[in-house]
Amino acid sequence: MTERRRNVELKAHDADPARTLERGLAAGAQDHGVLRQRDTYFAVARGRLKLREQEPGGATLIAYERPDSASERVSGYRLAAVAEPAPLLAALSAANGVSARVDKRRRLLIWDDTVRIHLDDVSGLGSFLELEAVASPGSDLSRERGQIARLRELLEIADDALREGSYADALPAGGAAAAPDVELLAMAREAAGRAYAPYSEFPVGAAVRTADGRRYAGANVENAAYPQGQCAEASAIGALVAGGGGAIAEVVVAAPSRELCTPCGGCRQRLREFTPDDAPIHLADLVRVRRTTTLAELLPLSFGPEHLA
Repeated sequence: MTERRRNVELKAHDADPARTLERGLAAGAQDHGVLRQRDTYFAVARGRLKLREQEPGGATLIAYERPDSASERVSGYRLAAVAEPAPLLAALSAANGVSARVDKRRRLLIWDDTVRIHLDDVSGLGSFLELEAVASPGSDLSRERGQIARLRELLEIADDALREGSYADALPAGGAAAAPDVELLAMAREAAGRAYAPYSEFPVGAAVRTADGRRYAGANVENAAYPQGQCAEASAIGALVAGGGGAIAEVVVAAPSRELCTPCGGCRQRLREFTPDDAPIHLADLVRVRRTTTLAELLPLSFGPEHLA
């Protein structure tokens, strides 16, 4: 495990990740691409302990302590690279218990050589921005605090956007068991951005994940002859069938709407053909997951293939 290191950090809700990315690049930050991370937090008596499994990049055990204030805060931490995460995860889970699991899709930017900008899409929570100024050994932290203050100005982070604690603290008790697959959520949102909806001006994206891990997405496609339009869920199911079919284990429906966007009656029946009653169906906007439901709740007393036997 490494010697103790320190960061000066700040966390904020990010209402417009695309604009934040644009501002970061304009400020001179370098884009290091997208990382997919799962953090498993263990119930420990002091500080926080988590196992991070990352693609690309491998696994790291992270022990850290920091205050939970919404303003900038100093984090002290130690890192240990983990070659085989599965047995360590099993051992720490058995010894301490798991307090939370956090799945996220992280866009990593580096600014001024030592400041990490995290554009995070966190399952079940939404979009956030983290700033981490990595301190040099022996630093009095004045440089790092100045970096955070300057970058906060450049990215226009308002006081009311600041957040305290960790992502694990914001999740329901028991962790993120109901949180959507990060890539599936991103696919649904991206599909909504490509929807063809010139008449309703209501773009919708849907994405489905099969039991064996394949993912397919689709968008609504409208038509001047209105009945010939196609819903996003139908498009995603069509892509699933063309990709080899299979049972649907998870669904995300996303739309830039202030109201809950649920599948229409016809799409609930289409999903019924491939989806078990208890499969999670996540209803999201472009910032957060607004509700997670099931097919059984959306389509009670339903009719399916087994009734034709």
